[in-house]
Amino acid sequence: MTPQDIFYQLQTRFGADCLTVPAEDTWQIDTPELRLLVVVSQNQTWLQMLIPIVPLAEAQPFLKEILAANFEQTQTARYAIYEDALWGVFQHCLETLDPMDFSVALEQLLSMKATGVSSFFNDVIETRIRQLIIAAKLRGQSLEATMQTISRFYAEGMMGDMQDSNYGERALGAWQKQLERLWPEVNPPQTAANND
Repeated sequence: MTPQDIFYQLQTRFGADCLTVPAEDTWQIDTPELRLLVVVSQNQTWLQMLIPIVPLAEAQPFLKEILAANFEQTQTARYAIYEDALWGVFQHCLETLDPMDFSVALEQLLSMKATGVSSFFNDVIETRIRQLIIAAKLRGQSLEATMQTISRFYAEGMMGDMQDSNYGERALGAWQKQLERLWPEVNPPQTAANND
C-alpha cells in the first residue's frame, strides 16, 4: 500500500471531516467515539495503527485475560500498554500490506475499542460464578439455597449497597439469571476418593 492508498481508505471509511494529517505520512481520525492514529515509519517501511481503548486503571484488573487474548482471540491486532492506557495496535510491513489486510485490521481495532474491557469483565464474573456454584454443590446446597445466601449477603451489605432498591433488584436478578443458566452445566471435580 502507498500513503495515498491509506489516505483514501481512511477517508472512505470515516469521511473527510474526521480525518486530519498532523504530519507527513501520519493520519488521525477523531470522532466522538474514538481516536485512531495511523503512522508510516520515516523510512517508509512500516505502518502502525494505534487506538486507545481504556485508561490503564480500568484495564488493570483484567491484564492476565487481556494478555491471553493476544494469543487466543486477537488476529492481526494486539493489545498493548503505553502512557497509562490500554491500546489496540496493528503493525505491518508497508510493502506487503494489501488493502484487504488493512481494512480487516482497521475493523479489528474498531471492534477492540467498541468492546473495551467488558468482555474480560464478563469472563471474570462468569469464572467466579462457576466457582461459587462448585462451592455450593460441594456443600450440598441447592440453587434456591445458594440464591438465598446471595440475597442475604446483599441484605447485610457484604456484596453491595441495597439502599438503592433498583440496583439491588437488578443485581439479584442478574445473579438469578446467571446461576440458573450455569447451574446445570457446572459440577464439582471428581476426587480420587469418589472414583474408588
